[in-house]
Parts: sequence; C-alpha cells; structure tokens
Amino acid sequence: MAYPPAPSAFASAPPNTIAVIGPQYCAPYPVDLSVVEKVMSISDGNFVVADMQGNVVFKVKGSLLTLRDRRVLIDAAGNPIVTLRRKIMTAHDRWQAFRGESTEEKDLIFQLKRSSLIQFKTKLDVFLANNTKEEVCDFKIKGSWLERSCIVYAGESDTIVAQMHKKHTVQSVLIGKDNFMVTVYPNVDYAFIVALIVILDEINEDGKEG
Repeated sequence: MAYPPAPSAFASAPPNTIAVIGPQYCAPYPVDLSVVEKVMSISDGNFVVADMQGNVVFKVKGSLLTLRDRRVLIDAAGNPIVTLRRKIMTAHDRWQAFRGESTEEKDLIFQLKRSSLIQFKTKLDVFLANNTKEEVCDFKIKGSWLERSCIVYAGESDTIVAQMHKKHTVQSVLIGKDNFMVTVYPNVDYAFIVALIVILDEINEDGKEG
C-alpha cells in the first residue's frame, strides 16, 4: 500500500499550526484527552485515548511477539495512523514513527531519542523527518513520567504545545492502572502528541524493568 509523503510540520495547514501527522488532528482550541492504560490482550492494545465526553479517539495496538518494539496508533474506526518502532542497537533509545502501517524510510514522520544516556528526569528530543542533521530538535519533552507531569515544548524554546497531568478517579483506583490527562494546545496535532506519549510509556516501562 502506498502512503502519501510525510508533510512538514506546517504543510497543508493554516499559519501557526503544527500538523506533524495531519492537519485534521489540529483544532483551533485546546484539546483535553483522557489516557487510560490497561493490561494488553491479544484483541486490544494497552492504551485507550478518549475525549472529555468519553468517546474513544485513539487506541494503541502492538504485537504480542514484539511487546516492546512496535506499536500502532489507530483511530476510533480502526484505521492505522502511525506505526511506532524502536530502532535497535542505538545508545539513546531511539524510536521512529512512520505513516500508516509502513516502516519504510520514505514514510518516516519523526524520530525521538533520549537527550542523554543517564537520566533522572524525562528529557527527550524529537526530530521531524526532514531534520536529518539533528543539530537542533523540533520538539523537546521534559518532566516526570512517574508523576505524569511531562511537558512538550516547541524546539529549544519555552513554548508549550502540550502537557500531561494526573487524573485520579474512582475508576482508575478500581482498575489499578494509570488514568491521566493530556492538554493539547490550540492548533497542535493531537495525534502527534498521543504518539509521543505512547513512546514515553515504552521507554519508561523499559527503564522500570531494567
């Protein structure tokens, strides 16, 4: 299956819009999403992302054969949007995001890696596909994953494009898994932000296990 070429962060979108995966995921107002982590099963993923009305917006699926190496972000209708894959044999825990179900270089959207090898707090750099030199990151993630308080910044600036915050509910206590919120700022691609959160979860699960 052929996929359209990955757009730049501002392609086919109004000015000041950050459309990494697609402009259809950019809203002119803040978007609040609820992220529920759960135990992975064969039929379902380990993430469900819903809006404030409880409507499922995204799910995350993975292969049980490669639990930590690949995830696919799908929309509510089950269409694959992005494939997230760990790049093996890299020191900085690098992940790559591809359009649809592709893992071909031509469909690369962005890459993410740790800012440094040893970290006590989360600090990750995100590079869009056309940023091949990687001298300056396009986005940066900082904060504490343990406290679910990570913030996504535009490049090396102090401009916030999204931030996470913990949500304590009766349901989250009962099911014993994390339930947290992410606020995506206006005109920022919320599918892209969810993809970053999925990778964050994988990186931190590995750190916890190892």
